[in-house]
Amino acid sequence: MPLVEKMAKLVKRLWAGQLPLEQTFWHYAVGYGLLINLLTSLAFLALIVREANMALVALAFALPVPYNVIVTVAVWRSANDYRGPRKWADMARVGTVIWMVALTLA
Repeated sequence: MPLVEKMAKLVKRLWAGQLPLEQTFWHYAVGYGLLINLLTSLAFLALIVREANMALVALAFALPVPYNVIVTVAVWRSANDYRGPRKWADMARVGTVIWMVALTLA
């Protein structure tokens, strides 16, 4: 199966909340979320320093937003199927929303 198909399948499973909450929260929200937002923030700052076209600066700022939305929805949905204490599912939901808003605005 080609890489693009694998990625599309993963995104569909994430969006549907079909991955375990622990994996969705720690790997995709915290780990990859931090990495993606850090890289795009560095690109955003580099473009500002270089006085790049503002449309390009805005694009760099907005680039991680779709990922942040997908991961937030994924955590929210996968929390529905979490079999442990409800407080962990609820904390993952709230924590992800706060984390993704903070990463987007940082």
